[in-house]
Amino acid sequence: MNILLANPRGFCAGVERAISIVETALAKFGAPIYVRHEVVHNRFVVDDLKAKGAIFVHELDEVPDGATVIFSAHGVPKRVRLEAERRKLTVFDATCPLVTKVHLEVERHRKAGREVIMIGHKGHPEVEGTMGQWPDGMYLVESVADVATLKVGAGDTAPPLAYVTQTTLSVDDAAAIVAALKARFPGIVGPKKDDICYATQNRQDAVRKLAQTCDVILVVGSPNSSNSNRLREVAEQQGARAYLIDRASEIRPEWFDGAEAVGITAGASAPEMLVEEVVQAVACLTGAARPEIALHDEGVRFPLPKELD
Repeated sequence: MNILLANPRGFCAGVERAISIVETALAKFGAPIYVRHEVVHNRFVVDDLKAKGAIFVHELDEVPDGATVIFSAHGVPKRVRLEAERRKLTVFDATCPLVTKVHLEVERHRKAGREVIMIGHKGHPEVEGTMGQWPDGMYLVESVADVATLKVGAGDTAPPLAYVTQTTLSVDDAAAIVAALKARFPGIVGPKKDDICYATQNRQDAVRKLAQTCDVILVVGSPNSSNSNRLREVAEQQGARAYLIDRASEIRPEWFDGAEAVGITAGASAPEMLVEEVVQAVACLTGAARPEIALHDEGVRFPLPKELD
C-alpha cells in the first residue's frame, strides 16, 4: 500500500503568526499571558501554549486588570476591542490579516449604506467577530436554502446589498451560495478578491487531487477546526473514505481494509510534527513504506505587531 502526502498542508501564515505572537509575548513579558478563545483551533497547539504559561479565557471579564491579552487568529467583535480599551488592557492582536481584510470590507460597505450578508457557519468565532463589526444591517447565511428564505431590509424592496465570506469555507459550497445570492439579488456587491484565504484554497485543491488516487484520506486537525472539516468533506466528495483525527492514537486499523493508497493532509492549524506522527503510525499498521516528508513553501509571511517584533 502507498502513503501519499498532500502538499501544501498544515500551518498557514496566519496560524504561524498567531502562535508566534503568544510565544513572543510570553518570552518578553513572562507568564501569565491571557488569550481570548483558542488562538488557533488545534488541541495540541493550545495545550502546548498552556504549558508555556498562556491562559485561555472565553471573555475579557476573566482577564485581571492590568494584564496582557491576545485576541485569537479568528478575530473579535468590535465590542471586545472597546472593552479592552476601556479597561486599559495591554492587547496584542493575533487576528489573521485576511480576516481583518473582511472586517474592513464590512465597515466600508456599511458606511456606504449597504447591508451585508455574511456566508459562514453560525457560532464560529470568525463569524461572530465579523458579524460583530457593525451593530445592525448584517445577515448570516449558511446554505443555498438560507438564501431563498432570507429577509433583508424592511418592506418589499431590498436595500443595497453586499456579501462577504468566512475565510475557511469550502470553495465549492461558497461558490454555490454566491451564485444563489446573485440570482436573487442581481445588484449585490462582492469583494474585489475572494474572501476565502489562499491557504484554504490551496489545501482544498491539494486534497481534491490526492483523493482522486487514494481510497482513504486522513485529515490531521481538531474537530472544531473549520478548514480541517472542509478538507474531510472535499475528500469525501471525491469518493474517498475520509477521517478527521487530532492525533495518530485515533487511527483505526479497519479504516485501511481493502485500501491500495492512503492520503494524508493537515488543516491550517495542525503542526507538521502531528503529520509525521500519523505517517509513522500508518506505516506501522499497514507495512507501507514511509514517504519522504516534504513541505511546499507558499511564500506568504505576516509580520508580528511592531511591539513584539
